[in-house]
Amino acid sequence: MSEPEPRPRPSGPATSAVKFDELPLREVLRKGVREMGYDAATPIQSRAIPEAVGGRDVVATAQTGTGKTAAFLLPILERTLDLPPGRIYALVLTPTRELALQAETFLQRLGRYTTRRGAAIYGGVGMEPQERALRGGAEIIVATPGRLLDHMNRGYVDFRALRILVLDEADRMLDMGFLPDVRRILTAVPRDRQTMLFSATMPPEVVRLAREFLRDPRMVQVGPATVAAVGVSHLALPVPSHLKAALLRELLRDETMTSVLVFARTKHRADRLARQLMGWGIPVTVIHGNRSQSQRVRALEGFREGEHRVLVATDIAARGIDVEGVSHVVNYDVPHESEVYIHRVGRTARAQRRGDAFTLVSPEEQDDFDQIQKLLGFEIPKARIPDFAYDAPAPPRTAFGGGGGRHEPRRGGRPRDGRGRGRGGPRSGGSGPRRDAAPSRPARRTYRRW
Repeated sequence: MSEPEPRPRPSGPATSAVKFDELPLREVLRKGVREMGYDAATPIQSRAIPEAVGGRDVVATAQTGTGKTAAFLLPILERTLDLPPGRIYALVLTPTRELALQAETFLQRLGRYTTRRGAAIYGGVGMEPQERALRGGAEIIVATPGRLLDHMNRGYVDFRALRILVLDEADRMLDMGFLPDVRRILTAVPRDRQTMLFSATMPPEVVRLAREFLRDPRMVQVGPATVAAVGVSHLALPVPSHLKAALLRELLRDETMTSVLVFARTKHRADRLARQLMGWGIPVTVIHGNRSQSQRVRALEGFREGEHRVLVATDIAARGIDVEGVSHVVNYDVPHESEVYIHRVGRTARAQRRGDAFTLVSPEEQDDFDQIQKLLGFEIPKARIPDFAYDAPAPPRTAFGGGGGRHEPRRGGRPRDGRGRGRGGPRSGGSGPRRDAAPSRPARRTYRRW
């Protein structure tokens, strides 16, 4: 499933009345939007689409999950509808293969009544089908920078007809070290083009990139660029590092945590945590940079379809996962960079829904957590967790990541080791945590038992 854009029920009175039928889009595109079940444009769409359709360069910033993808794909389709087939007219650069696949799939759905063809170019799969697309099989290319350069170095990529270039998730591309690759691509395509830059935040590096490669761009900003998604209820859980897994297991006993995305700092920690959760009978899968493309696709699909209740991920997935209905994001490790927190928690509370973000904060992570609160501009409520010690079973030998074999846990099942009655723990009749402020109702149910 691709990103659920455009989105109904946009917030804010200034754009709540803007319908897609009022935007400068032809009927074949409006028909595709209507058949997807959408009527009203989000603020970023209603403001960016007219500028982009008019041919202006655009710099757009908005929170994650606000519909930025449709804000550039619809103008691309509108501006290339009448061009002859067989040439590359538009290029979208995006930081991860998951985002490339999602954008390409969404392009097909939006353009179902047009003759435009799209292709996703990313690493981890064979070059030959991508080569055919670049040689004339698609007019709109969505690509990750590294793999696109691999193709460009082979000499068969022809960008002479390119009209539009989009930098999607520009801040994330720079965070991931793609700036040299992006610069090489920007200097290799025609200078006489329309350029659009979309980003959740605008750090100085992105501002410099926009000034260098965009021409008198129109600035479109919807809300503060670094504010966490509206609808997210934040809660901090101070806990020693060696008890994080046990605490997470206790959280997952709450049945309202139906679709949980857990972020770990490293691939090793993600694999280890997934093994522990699997050993406790929790349906879990894992995604990180060491997993093959087919494993990552299976993991995401299993999570989307509810086969796996929990997805453990590294920050490679903070921008690369767009799953409807993620009920909770759990920061198993506090990110070193404050803005990463924004991107992580933006995986829940999408499309005007609500969601919870729990952060497990060890003493050594307090400084990083303080910086996150400073960026947010408010103090995240804390739950004081009583001392506890759980008798956790040894993790099974099944490993995640790597190559070959089936790496998914067994389905379903309750935790195999009973209740975990540690001293002062949630099952020992202790006094329970003190709450400084109430998060959303699901979190309140979780802590009432304690």
